[in-house]
Amino acid sequence: MALLEFKNIGIKGIAAAVPKTVINNYEYTRYFPAEDVKDIVDKVGIYERRFADDDTCASDLCYHAAEKLIEDMQIDRSEIDLLVFVSQTADYRMPATSIILQDRLGLGKNTIAFDVNLGCSGFVYGLSIVYNFVQQQGIRKALLLDGETRSRVYSPKDRKTAFLFGDGGIAALIEKDEAFGKSWFSLNSDGSRSSLIKMDAGGYRNPSTPETLKEKVVDEHGNIRTDEHGYMNGADVFNFVLAEVPKDIKKTFAYAEADMSRPDFFVFHQANSYMNEYLQKKLKLDADKVPASVGKFGNTSSVSIPLTIVSELQGRLQGEKELFLCGFGVGMSWASALIKTNNCHISDIVEI
Repeated sequence: MALLEFKNIGIKGIAAAVPKTVINNYEYTRYFPAEDVKDIVDKVGIYERRFADDDTCASDLCYHAAEKLIEDMQIDRSEIDLLVFVSQTADYRMPATSIILQDRLGLGKNTIAFDVNLGCSGFVYGLSIVYNFVQQQGIRKALLLDGETRSRVYSPKDRKTAFLFGDGGIAALIEKDEAFGKSWFSLNSDGSRSSLIKMDAGGYRNPSTPETLKEKVVDEHGNIRTDEHGYMNGADVFNFVLAEVPKDIKKTFAYAEADMSRPDFFVFHQANSYMNEYLQKKLKLDADKVPASVGKFGNTSSVSIPLTIVSELQGRLQGEKELFLCGFGVGMSWASALIKTNNCHISDIVEI
């Protein structure tokens, strides 16, 4: 079983950057009747999102978040030994975006830098990877950067996905400190469900051609997308969440020998309001312990967990706190973690 335990490693600080362009979902009516739009928005509970402009990539959002964190916490760049960039909307197919960010942030040439290509579970997976490195004696400080420009992945003419996704980036500083105590992770994957959320073309299995870029009507409802747009089978994704996520949450608590009443906050992937409310009720959690940011930022994939921490928990992580994190989605892949923070610094959100 993919269960991991760490000791005396944790998040010292976290910052986020979002595009300054705000999309009002009720006004996102270019391709659909206003009454249909209202029904969709009311159902998913996503009222606003942020869209990056044509010149802004996920790495730019992470860069500005990292610069804000470095400035606010007065971090010595020469002490950052590791940079991990989590994203499925990287700058290039090659080189790795993490290495470009290493140079752009002025980090030393001896910095370990690599990318992690994961979706909605990516922050928790990335956190476990960084914790693994930081437990080594030669690593002092690490930056976990997580960014997505999901607005470019999905067709605005496909009502199944057109109102869900937004853009954002975060930076988290991770260090050794006895104040953090123990943390526990559960990591999972099921490739047999890989077709539930997918982009069929544009990679090396099915390279881009004029045909893959053509818009097509894809179902009886008149939804339109190209083969290079992402698609999602919403009903089967929901069934996946029902089947796997509560079970994994309980497994993680059992591994940590902890009671579900113990965490101060449960931070779930922000898929949509309906799914988060289902998990809250299913697990019988106090609503005050389940912060949500999906209404104002949409589904930002792997960024959604740390973005929720920054937007909803600033000023609420003073002293020792315990957080339960859970990400789930594209892959299919899902991950849970019970971690401690201690006077975690949270910077103001940067708009670019």
